[in-house]
Amino acid sequence: MVCGAGINAVGVAPDGRVARYLALGTISGDWGGGYGLGLEVLWHAIRAEDGRGPDTALGGYLTRHFGVERVEEVTIGIHKGKIPDDDLIGLAPMLLRASDEGDAVARTVVNRLAEEISVMAITAMRRLDLTALATPVVLGGGVMTARNPPLISGITRRLTEAAPAAEVRVIDIPPVAGAALLGLDHVRAPVAAAARLRAAYGISGRP
Repeated sequence: MVCGAGINAVGVAPDGRVARYLALGTISGDWGGGYGLGLEVLWHAIRAEDGRGPDTALGGYLTRHFGVERVEEVTIGIHKGKIPDDDLIGLAPMLLRASDEGDAVARTVVNRLAEEISVMAITAMRRLDLTALATPVVLGGGVMTARNPPLISGITRRLTEAAPAAEVRVIDIPPVAGAALLGLDHVRAPVAAAARLRAAYGISGRP
């Protein structure tokens, strides 16, 4: 299960069956990657500023991050192309910080994220008949490896309710390392190349 700039999950059963998702964003039913979380931060912050939504510390985080006085300046900057859409990806850490500080709005979003991550993982496990097995559930990506306590505990609780024998783990190895190893396999690179890559990322185990 990966949650970083985007979000996706893949499951593999002992017999080789695979369950995965398209992971193309909103058009494929996804929510919760760094970009989506950035949109949530901006959405809640602007609504708090103009009175449509409850107060939240996210507005202050946003204005300080972009060096402006009002959240609406961020919105207008994105609308006019002065602030790249990709800058929203970097707002996820402020959501987690605000949640840790007790901000009710941020906590609501983090709870929703825990639910979404759990739904993706549990659904993949059910499709592969893995919920009754001691299945390792590996959590990776920048949002996960931040190890935000409410997020990780929320995911773990939901997973163990649906699959009591599941073994939840958080890894620090970036998902790109796996893609690089697959690429080396594809071009039939020497074993030494994979060994160097594994050493660079601190990956143990046989190539």
